Amino acid sequence: IGPNGAGKTTLFDLLSGFTRPDGGRVCLGGRDVTRRSASARARAGLGRSYQDARLFPSLTVEETIGAACERWIRVRDPLSAALRLPNAFDSERAVARRVDELLELVGLGRFRSSFVSELSTGTRRVVDLACLLAHDPDVVLLDEPAAGIAQREVEALAPLLRRLRDEAGASLVVIEHDVPLVEAVADRIVALDQGRVLAEGPPGEVLTHPDVVASYLGTKRREPSDAPA
Repeated sequence: IGPNGAGKTTLFDLLSGFTRPDGGRVCLGGRDVTRRSASARARAGLGRSYQDARLFPSLTVEETIGAACERWIRVRDPLSAALRLPNAFDSERAVARRVDELLELVGLGRFRSSFVSELSTGTRRVVDLACLLAHDPDVVLLDEPAAGIAQREVEALAPLLRRLRDEAGASLVVIEHDVPLVEAVADRIVALDQGRVLAEGPPGEVLTHPDVVASYLGTKRREPSDAPA
């Protein structure tokens, strides 16, 4: 968490390989990936969402997630696909199975045949999240998942994110201004301001830390449940 300009998205750029760090290392699963490209980090198990993620409006939810799955599942070679050889069908079945798993995981089954253009902003955000999970990442970076969506959709995000953590087995790193959502999902909070760490630790400690209250939550000390979004 942190005010605008604190360096949160810049940190994600450093972690995901789009910005070169001035010093230090980026490690993923105990492996140093500091010199590896963004695509190599993705293959190593790092997933990232963006605030302005764009989906194809003319595709259905099933087709959209299927396209993401094909990127990661070992796809048949062009000749096999053209001749419709058995291994082509194997990869297609693998994609279909993975799509079914993801639709169930994120609760999008009833939107399977809906076009992306027909969906609310919040539901499109969940479709994007399902695409992100297509390659079964170990760590997922989520940049303001609640931004611009209706309050009822924000309230549905917390149980979804907890389910992704528990059932998909991924560690979630979330940038978010909605403090109640942060309280609901975070095991640990890091508060940033102007590129420096103000406080880190359990939500109850960080959200009542004097420096965090002064720079981000307001001028007077608050209990976490009273913190403004």
